[in-house]
Amino acid sequence: MNPMSIKGYLLSSNKYSDFKFNVPPEAPVFEPTDEDFENPLQYIDRIRPEAEKCGICKIRPPPEWQPPFAMDIDNFKFTPRVQKLNELEAKTRIRLNFLDQIAKFWELQGSRLSIPLVEGRILDLYSLYHLVKREGGSFTVTRERKWNCIAMQMGLSPGRSSCSALKSHYDQILFPYYVFQSNKVKLEKKHERSSMARNDNKRGKCSGTTKVPKTKKKTSLDIDPLAKYICINCHRGDIEESMLLCDGCDDSYHTFCLIPPLNQIPKGDWRCPKCLAKEVSKPVEAFGFTQAQREYTLQEFGEMADKFKTKYFSMPVHCVPTEVVEKEFWRIVSTLDADITVEYGADLHSVDHGSGFPTKYSINITEDPEFEKYIASPWNLNNLPVLPGSVFSFINADISGMKIPWMYVGMCFATFCWHNEDHWSYSINYLHWGEPKTWYGVPGEKAEDFEKAMKKAAPELFENHPDLLHQLTTIMNPNVLMQAGVPVYRTDQQAGEFIVTFPRAYHAGFNQGYNFAEAVNFAPGDWIQIGRECIGNYSTLRRYCVFSHDELVCRMANDCENIDPKLAAAAYMDMINMAEIEKNLRHTVLTWGITDSENVFFELLPDDERQCEICKTTCYLSAVYCRCDPTKSVCLLHYKSLCCCPSRRHVLRYRYSLDELPIMLQKLKLKAEFWNVWMTKVQEMIDTHETIDADTLKRLIAEAKEKSFPQSELITSLSMLLSNYEYHKKILKTYRCREPMKRTEFSGYVISVALPTASQRTTFSKVPLSNSNLLQR
Repeated sequence: MNPMSIKGYLLSSNKYSDFKFNVPPEAPVFEPTDEDFENPLQYIDRIRPEAEKCGICKIRPPPEWQPPFAMDIDNFKFTPRVQKLNELEAKTRIRLNFLDQIAKFWELQGSRLSIPLVEGRILDLYSLYHLVKREGGSFTVTRERKWNCIAMQMGLSPGRSSCSALKSHYDQILFPYYVFQSNKVKLEKKHERSSMARNDNKRGKCSGTTKVPKTKKKTSLDIDPLAKYICINCHRGDIEESMLLCDGCDDSYHTFCLIPPLNQIPKGDWRCPKCLAKEVSKPVEAFGFTQAQREYTLQEFGEMADKFKTKYFSMPVHCVPTEVVEKEFWRIVSTLDADITVEYGADLHSVDHGSGFPTKYSINITEDPEFEKYIASPWNLNNLPVLPGSVFSFINADISGMKIPWMYVGMCFATFCWHNEDHWSYSINYLHWGEPKTWYGVPGEKAEDFEKAMKKAAPELFENHPDLLHQLTTIMNPNVLMQAGVPVYRTDQQAGEFIVTFPRAYHAGFNQGYNFAEAVNFAPGDWIQIGRECIGNYSTLRRYCVFSHDELVCRMANDCENIDPKLAAAAYMDMINMAEIEKNLRHTVLTWGITDSENVFFELLPDDERQCEICKTTCYLSAVYCRCDPTKSVCLLHYKSLCCCPSRRHVLRYRYSLDELPIMLQKLKLKAEFWNVWMTKVQEMIDTHETIDADTLKRLIAEAKEKSFPQSELITSLSMLLSNYEYHKKILKTYRCREPMKRTEFSGYVISVALPTASQRTTFSKVPLSNSNLLQR
């Protein structure tokens, strides 16, 4: 790779050859057959035991499945996000934040920070500051001759020149800041003690035990106009040529009375230690992406993206190996002086722009049967979230990004940061066309280990922003996570391939070049349990919910006629716990003394009017408000935190009475058990009979229809068997002149089936039998 310059940044394969990146192991890849590909939810459930262990997996559709790109290219315009790459990585951002603090410190001191070079590299002031601090301070490091050790820890060659340079730069740039921080802590403790003393005096005054002496009120004649020219530290007004007047509060200080003292009068504005502490102590603003200054068409963005990658790597875009781009990406985000900025068309709503998949609303829709096939395809991401067997089919609202796909237009190095999906749901991403996406995934069962590793590696970021991982603005090198014991897997998604992420699995990645992808969430029955756990986690973190989990489960219970039996079983198990917890909570608040209640249809209220004031959860089954402020309410877990009013002023709002919940539970139970009984009949029939007559088939199909079982592979197969029987019966009637066939001969058609294994059987549902549509004589 030839050295080249981009935005003032030099890239050289020789200069940065010492950067190492250990490639994580590959995530599993699945290639379904045409038969497997008919039902995405069933197929994903089948591969889940293996794929879930890695957090992510890749699915390659059958070769003939190639949906046309249905976007209205001519009218598609978007404004991308701007990403400065080295601000994305957690450790690098900590260093950049530290440099901002140092720069602000010197700027308020009337000086400008200039970062020095040591051995041809920009000095890492963050590491130098913390290494010296860890070793006991500069005096200890100098006395015990540890500068050589400091240099080695910073990757510098041990020697007198490096040690002298480090000591000199520390003394000039970092030592004054260290002294300032130490004094700031002392001032804060002193202020805290004085504040506590004032509070004690106030309490004493209120109780009548302490007399506060009266002080004479100052008049304008008592104020000395020359007082502000007296040094705050030494209380002298002489040596005026060394006197500094603070540009913030007008206090005066001698340059030699400051800690550390100043050698000369600053040229610019100057702040005293109190004003400096106030400014430097301001919390760091939350990092976020800015929007680009211009709008792009797909063609314009593609031209920009290809030009960037070609110039960066000095070769055609499709000639750059993916492993080269991957290593360079992680080098860039780990480098302080890598001033690389890219743009990413992320989270583009298909409602606003249309979908890349064909839909009945597509502008360029045709009457081609192939086009119609993809409109109805269950793998079309507009259909997949609401398929029979998906929990999200019971959510009425069109939640953008969860039920409604989002689209992504990428370029080389454009990044999607570490996150897991809202409500810990599944997600699926399809790459319509373009260069690959590189993905990294962590298994959902290791999510807490991942969070601990992130917080340990970047504690400063999480102290200021505990919800950092929910902001989707932070990445961390997978090697750092792997060294902390967190399993990380990777994969490259090519055009025409799906990536599936599993519940609670953290994932991140970047784009290898110009491409177009589409993604959406979905939730099969197995998600319900972990979705419930997620609500508890959100409550602890005080994070807003996208929808009410309780409301979703109750909708499933009230719509039992259309629910999949397997979903009914999962919803039933969740609702048992939900009803028991609700019963206990209501008993607690009633025991506390709440006497008034009112029935409320929570689903008709806007979400912001039914959120708990404390934990931000979206209430549905119940809530408590006080008559002192009816606009505020809390969930039953936080009824005592609402206000200080007595319990009799509080009112319980409820959606269902405790008598209604068991009725809803019974509906789910019957649905699941009916399916179980019906499946048992079919299985016993197959296990104990070599033949199944037409009357039995009719009874089984009629029972399935009567009990509103959703269409499944097994019911379809039984219907095909009956249809074949009727077809052959019709043929036989055309041969009346011949001797009629005996019923025992005609009934000798046998169902050939593949029975489920013991591990596939569940309490309330059976795995649909496969290959049961074969009719043999």
